[in-house]
Amino acid sequence: MKVIATNIAEPGFILWKGKEEKTGIFKTPTAHPIFLGKETVKGDEVSNRKVHGGSYKACYLFSADHYPYWKQKYPDLDWNWGMFGENLTVAGLDEHEIFIGDIYKIGDALVQITQPREPCYKFGVKFGTQKVLKEFIAHGHPGTYVKVLEEGEVATGDELVLAERHTDAVTTAQFFEFLFAQVKNRSILEKILKLDSIPAEKRKKLSIFLDKA
Repeated sequence: MKVIATNIAEPGFILWKGKEEKTGIFKTPTAHPIFLGKETVKGDEVSNRKVHGGSYKACYLFSADHYPYWKQKYPDLDWNWGMFGENLTVAGLDEHEIFIGDIYKIGDALVQITQPREPCYKFGVKFGTQKVLKEFIAHGHPGTYVKVLEEGEVATGDELVLAERHTDAVTTAQFFEFLFAQVKNRSILEKILKLDSIPAEKRKKLSIFLDKA
């Protein structure tokens, strides 16, 4: 896997239900390395810290491999790297092969895979339709957030080098599928609840499904 674009956003604005809202979803490629901090990427706009940023969502990675699929579905959009709000566009990233808890060295930074991206209405506004949320879920390639264990700069061309693997956990794809499944898989849930690389509050919220799975 290789970083092919580093992306950050200036503060942007969208109109939602008649109100103007600030957002950092409009990311564009930079011509220089970006610095991955413990809570966020330096210089990147994070407008709603309840759902973005923080130690378990310090940086968002999305696969360049899925851009052709979305370009074909939405050919009239102004396409560039960072279109999905990702800080790092990564060639070769496959959510079916990345496990929650895996640790990677990227440039000077050391990061841990934490959770897939769950699309929100701002993503729908950017794509011009809220139907894209269901399409994104159905496609099953959400990218991943990471926790920054060691801060550092990441540049275009940097390789993602696996430092520690957690094959006893669940893949990013399995976690994403579980989140939106009508019928919850108990064995997957039990693995999720043991992972301290997933925020405790999220695990607590998911634990309600123990009696239903």
